[in-house]
Amino acid sequence: MTNLIQTDATINPGNSGGPLIYPNGEVIGINTVKISSAEGIGFAIPINIVKPIIESFKTANDFQEATIGIYAYDKEVIPYLNSSSNINFEKGIYVAQITPNGPSYASQLREGDIITSIDQVELNTMNDLRQYIYTKQPKDEVTLKIVRGKINKEIKIVLGKK
Repeated sequence: MTNLIQTDATINPGNSGGPLIYPNGEVIGINTVKISSAEGIGFAIPINIVKPIIESFKTANDFQEATIGIYAYDKEVIPYLNSSSNINFEKGIYVAQITPNGPSYASQLREGDIITSIDQVELNTMNDLRQYIYTKQPKDEVTLKIVRGKINKEIKIVLGKK
């Protein structure tokens, strides 16, 4: 879980999912997890990540989570995964694994590719990708721009249902 809001709001078992409210009454997040080894430290999902889900419930009374079917890493994470790795890139996310039989499996996307954008939206973190995918539905088609070695390529993928 990345880009969470740290809070000292009390989050007890069974009451996660409640709003994290700013003093002016504005909902800024959804309380989601607490650190059991520390007193009074919890985390909330930022409201901007949740907004597309809320909008889907408002318009369709349903939310079906779309998936692209990959495991990928931000460039800052790569050195921690494998210190002997020579993986180096300026922007984008690194495709570490493609889910067998997932939406990307039969596409031209390959492990080791760097995804730099989706539908012309620049990607630098997995959170960027997640936030964009939350605005989509299963069966929507997306266009990825990728870098594979010295090759730049566009790949179309039809999203699946998570």
